[in-house]
Amino acid sequence: MRAPYQMNLPLRTTEDSDPAVAAPLKKARENLGFVPNMYAGMANLPALLETYMTGYERFRAEAGFSPQEQEVIFLTISRGNGCDYCMAAHSVIADSMSGVPTEVTDALRDGEPLPDERLEALRRFTEVMRDTRGRPDTADVNAFLEAGYEEKHILGVILALAVKTLSNYSNHLFGPEVDAAFQSRIWRP
Repeated sequence: MRAPYQMNLPLRTTEDSDPAVAAPLKKARENLGFVPNMYAGMANLPALLETYMTGYERFRAEAGFSPQEQEVIFLTISRGNGCDYCMAAHSVIADSMSGVPTEVTDALRDGEPLPDERLEALRRFTEVMRDTRGRPDTADVNAFLEAGYEEKHILGVILALAVKTLSNYSNHLFGPEVDAAFQSRIWRP
């Protein structure tokens, strides 16, 4: 979902004369095989793109969630924020890289309960954290912990919320075209 105001800044490239802009875009191309349009917009403020990329990598490596759980979190946040770009991207990642069953990805895209109880508890808790701006009540935390998660996982959800806020809000303002790699899972709020 685009914001009423749209950025007029250009999409930046790996050929940019500013090394602070070109370097993270080159890193993205090396890691992904292309520069996502989202990154090209965020690169207008290199600190934004670097913060996003670092937080994203750290969440993936250190938050203690499986690849499937990571996509549940990212898709839940992105759906709640109405980010069509991230919904498409993370749906493709869920389907092709993270081993999320299609029925789970589709339920996340539709805002429906998940067929797996543990993943559903994660989805619900992520929604609570997003919707309460990080103020869950004791019952919400207890339900999350009873599903087999630990308190440190709450911090992982916070990290994911921070990372997705950076990308979702940037995407609202830039309205980047969904890259060809993600076109098969276009999503509309």
